[in-house]
Amino acid sequence: MGHGGNVIEELKADHQEVEEMFARIQVLTAGGQELRDQIDEVTIELVRHSVAEEQYLYPAVREHIEGGDRLADKEIAAHGRVEKILKQLERTDTDDAQMSPLLRQLMDEVAAHVQDEENNLFPMLSTACTPEQLNDLGDKIRRARAPTRPRPSAPSTPAASKLLAPGAGLVDRARDFVTGRGKS
Repeated sequence: MGHGGNVIEELKADHQEVEEMFARIQVLTAGGQELRDQIDEVTIELVRHSVAEEQYLYPAVREHIEGGDRLADKEIAAHGRVEKILKQLERTDTDDAQMSPLLRQLMDEVAAHVQDEENNLFPMLSTACTPEQLNDLGDKIRRARAPTRPRPSAPSTPAASKLLAPGAGLVDRARDFVTGRGKS
């Protein structure tokens, strides 16, 4: 990921990429390594996206939008649900009967989150922030993508994420390199 543009353009492009990944998963007719590779790829992108939003987008929502604390907390809770599903998928064999319902649950949860952000949160942020602020947030989001594995028990406060994400990302990328995870 890393598309350029303001935060809204950047995150909408991420959303589109995830939708394309889900489409590739849906056309697979069997489990096996190909499905595992696709699940790993979508996991990496969703975790990177979530961490970046939690570090920069939601603090901006809290600061600039009336009722922003409630909105940010709602979105962070949605991230928590997605990360729990991702962790379940990571532990589930691709031929397991639970794989298909877990994937459907993930796709539904992500689709609801994306729709909420794009239809509600992004328009409010666009109205509340200057173009310069939106561009600055887009730059920060692009730089923030670090961890590649779900961490549902990790702190979701911006300060803790900023402190822990680079180290977690380094460990994740090392594990991914050694295992070949995320290589299509």
